[in-house]
Amino acid sequence: MAPRVDESVSWLTDIPAREMQRIVDALYRVHHLISVITDLDTLLERIMEESKHVAQAEACSLILYDPVTEELYFQVALGETGDQQALKREVRLKLNQGIAGVAAVTRESVNVPDVRRDTRFYRLADETSRFETRSLLAVPLVDRDKLVGVLEVLNKTDGGPFSEMDMRVLEMFSTVVATVIVNARLIEENLRAERLSAIGEAVAGLSHYTKNIITGMSGSVDLIDQGLEVDNLEFLKKSWPIFKRSTKRIAHFVEDMLAFSKPRRPVIESCDLRMLIDEVAQTFWGLLIRRNLTLEVNTDGVTGPVLVDSRGLFRCLLNLLTNAADAVSQPSGYIRVAACFTSDRSLQLEVSDNGPGVLEVNFNKIFEPFFSTKGSQGTGLGLAVTRKIVKEHGGKIDVGRSPEGGALFRITLPQLETTN
Repeated sequence: MAPRVDESVSWLTDIPAREMQRIVDALYRVHHLISVITDLDTLLERIMEESKHVAQAEACSLILYDPVTEELYFQVALGETGDQQALKREVRLKLNQGIAGVAAVTRESVNVPDVRRDTRFYRLADETSRFETRSLLAVPLVDRDKLVGVLEVLNKTDGGPFSEMDMRVLEMFSTVVATVIVNARLIEENLRAERLSAIGEAVAGLSHYTKNIITGMSGSVDLIDQGLEVDNLEFLKKSWPIFKRSTKRIAHFVEDMLAFSKPRRPVIESCDLRMLIDEVAQTFWGLLIRRNLTLEVNTDGVTGPVLVDSRGLFRCLLNLLTNAADAVSQPSGYIRVAACFTSDRSLQLEVSDNGPGVLEVNFNKIFEPFFSTKGSQGTGLGLAVTRKIVKEHGGKIDVGRSPEGGALFRITLPQLETTN
């Protein structure tokens, strides 16, 4: 007695060896595409090209289901003739409308040898695309019992109808396509949720920071108003420094956001490093005096000018010095800036302090945008901007511990040729 063949795969026994090889090759190519193509639209177009090829069809369409409107719309339309893009722009089908609508509702493949004899055929699609459909095979896309869409192939190239083998092979393709689409949508939803969460955290942090600055400015404005009303110079003298510091913090904050928001090609120029550090120190001097901090600068290891983007490096040093000043204790706090050339003639800058240092667990996080250990007192942008500027120079920045136990930030910049 001959062994019983499962009806669901009995059609395989009738396929010639050459045809079987062609099908296997097509399925192998599809699975390979899934592993190498990350862009969903490109991947779907390539899979549809394979569907068209394996079914030996003149055209094919990928029609997706929109659960909100309960309509079907053309995501991919491929064909050598007709206006396939018009389908994507203009045609939407209700469930049970057209052959695709029937396949979507019944969750079963529909093979129509001659659409002229089938009243279910939606002729507006042909009129819109200016393509003449003769035969059509529609296969539903279903994943875990949820409708994803419909895969269609049109017009067998030999002029005949699509076969049962064509239908079975496309049903295999439909399983792959449905899984790809669902997985891509899940990934996109997760990314969107993570992105919204990150934006929410960033906005909350920035809002707290700006609120603190504005509170200080508002208080200063009230005192200045009172001083002007009673002509009291002491009120003005006490209020003006606070207001001035607040405006500098706002300016610093805005500059960091601008620097972070767009790529910038560094303008490399010959620069006197000691003079640049002195300019940063002058900007930073008021904070040093108020907190009774000591700043030590050693540039003995640098002889002659250096090639850097002076504006960008100024921003980096100011951010690092400001962070150090926020970290060290008073009145014994000190900050050290040192510079030298390395053995390969790269410029190395170090900013260290005698504060509590950075926890090792935060070494990788500290340069991430909006990560801050200062609570509402920081934006989490300063170090992210610093790393961005350093990377634009082709350099790197590392964080570690200074010999005294505080934080040590080391910037290494290659000495690039001047672009001026």
